[in-house]
Amino acid sequence: MKKSKQPSKKPTRFLRTLVGSGEKINYRNMSLISRFISERGRIISRRINGLTFKQQQLITFAIKQARFLCLLPFFT
Repeated sequence: MKKSKQPSKKPTRFLRTLVGSGEKINYRNMSLISRFISERGRIISRRINGLTFKQQQLITFAIKQARFLCLLPFFT
């Protein structure tokens, strides 16, 4: 007997390309950074927000810098 293979459920990408071509990913750009933080203060994962690997690295680094400089609060 063969098992019927169920289709895999891929996460829906509710956020399209949030980083425009002219926008700079920087810790001072709070309007851009706040789009990638959940309500609980966590960084939204790459597969949900649809960024490239390089963009996600830059966003993560910018969020961590902003938290360290007290521009964003640390949440636990």
